[in-house]
Amino acid sequence: MKKIGIVGGGQLGKMMILDAKRLDYYFVILDPTPKCPADSIADEHIVAGFDDMDAMLELASKVDVVTYEFEHINVKALQKMEEKGYKVYPSSETLLHIQNKYDQKLWLKQHDLPVPEFEEIKSLDELKKAPERFGYPLVLKTCTGGYDGKGNAVIHSGEEIVTAYESLGAGTLPLMVEKFVPFEKEVSILVCQNTKGEVEVFPIAENVHVNSILDETTVPAVVSEQAKEKAMDIAKRATKAFKAYGMLCIELFVTKDGEVLVNELAPRPHNSGHYTIEGCYTSQYEQHIRAILGLPLGNPGLIRPTVMKNIIGTKNCKANLHGLNEAYQMSDVKIHIYGKETVSVGRKMGHITASADTLEEALRQVRYAHEKIYFSEEE
Repeated sequence: MKKIGIVGGGQLGKMMILDAKRLDYYFVILDPTPKCPADSIADEHIVAGFDDMDAMLELASKVDVVTYEFEHINVKALQKMEEKGYKVYPSSETLLHIQNKYDQKLWLKQHDLPVPEFEEIKSLDELKKAPERFGYPLVLKTCTGGYDGKGNAVIHSGEEIVTAYESLGAGTLPLMVEKFVPFEKEVSILVCQNTKGEVEVFPIAENVHVNSILDETTVPAVVSEQAKEKAMDIAKRATKAFKAYGMLCIELFVTKDGEVLVNELAPRPHNSGHYTIEGCYTSQYEQHIRAILGLPLGNPGLIRPTVMKNIIGTKNCKANLHGLNEAYQMSDVKIHIYGKETVSVGRKMGHITASADTLEEALRQVRYAHEKIYFSEEE
């Protein structure tokens, strides 16, 4: 029996396990939260922090291969695993190039992959000079640790520079600035490479964000053939440039004139790829497991037009679910609840997917179901 270790026990880890259990694989997770989403279905759970070197090595010693479900983890621990002969995919080298966003952009640029103009910011004075190069608006980012819009600040004028700088740690965190891209659409593309070097690319997904958090994903993306070809080319070249084994998600900006620019990368299954569970012949989670075990990759093709909508917390309360009976009045809807014990504002609690003959019909069903689902203190 193959044994797989996952650093992280959130919803991405849970969905990896759900897909892989069909083949009876054994899973050990490492997560500091005792009742994290993946805890209910993992075979073993090491309750420890992501910077706990001993716990990380214990995880590696129990399994055939280690992977991770998010990138804000200790690279040195992954390097130590590899030094001791343990298999880690994606490798520490891949994570090293991706974890710091400034380094990520440098690596992309060095491999001739299209990115917005950017530069490192080491002081408030440097930030004050940035508009001379980039104009307004411009985007200030923390180089590490940001997700779901956290760690970003859009600066529209000189009056906002100091506030933005202070809101992102006033220099206590590494910072970078990017030229603002007046994009027409935000899209993402999922690509997977197995340990034998075989590569498969999923369809391009179109994403809509609300308050910097992904709200809806529609597939196929409504973009020009030229933009599709550029995105596909970027996906294939990026997975080779980063030597990424397993899933790699590439978030892209598409401009009105058809330019396609890389926004960010994630070396793992991704929120914008949830649609693949029902929408594709092979989900991103199954593909990731196949890849890290060196198995042949599955067909990533889209079965029918598919829409995914996140269920995001709107208040702070216990995670008692309501509205399932009403939501399931839509027969094509599939509802995924992650199993988090509490709700907080902006927290991803689950998602809803529908596949239908048209995107419009899938959207209608997903939005109807979304209106019916809610959480409250009452059971």
